[in-house]
Amino acid sequence: MHINSFLLSVTISFSLIASSCQQDLNPVISPNILYQSNFQQNQDGWQADIADYSTQQQDMRFESGWAALPSPLDTTRKSVRVSSMNRSDDLFMFLKKKLTGLQANTDYTLVFDIELASAYGTNSIGIGGSPGGSVFLKAGATATEPAKVLGDDFYTINLDKGNQATGGKDAVLLGNIGAGDDVTAYKLITRSNANNPLTVRTNAQGELWLVIGTDSGYEGLTTLYYSAIRVTAK
Repeated sequence: MHINSFLLSVTISFSLIASSCQQDLNPVISPNILYQSNFQQNQDGWQADIADYSTQQQDMRFESGWAALPSPLDTTRKSVRVSSMNRSDDLFMFLKKKLTGLQANTDYTLVFDIELASAYGTNSIGIGGSPGGSVFLKAGATATEPAKVLGDDFYTINLDKGNQATGGKDAVLLGNIGAGDDVTAYKLITRSNANNPLTVRTNAQGELWLVIGTDSGYEGLTTLYYSAIRVTAK
């Protein structure tokens, strides 16, 4: 999918959201679109965290918040900014949000379309792996809240997301965060699992928790800006 066509679709659809002033998007917007936001009003309830690191690893430099897109991009556009230092060679930096108003105990087959700003070259070289080619974007959903869990002095997440370049039962691989060869400035990229939809089942209250994150093999600082997220039921 080309960036321009995706942005046009997102702009049209997201204008409806802004006019409705319903940031939680409950009930769902249409029979197929379960969630979408371009974050122009606020962070829209997304919470950020990190997992897959030891208690012995200090100074993870984790930050998150609502922010403007960085230059040279359009700085009037907003996003959810996340940033952390991977000192474990396997850090998972993620966002989560509860989705409500769905049918209870029902299977949904989900497609995630995500736009984000990345400044990391696909062919770049770094410690442990490429800052762009070895940081893998994943998206998924579960009926219970994703949470960071401490066990044996190590923080994990209570869902099956797979490991780095492979997906798991609860999350699928959308690709890496490489913005193209030899890239050094922030560019908008889009990722989707349209060719690999994820089927999940809601809980008895008709809820799902959405999860989007990066599984990193690059031992360094990664800072990303999520500028648009859309989740569609197929």
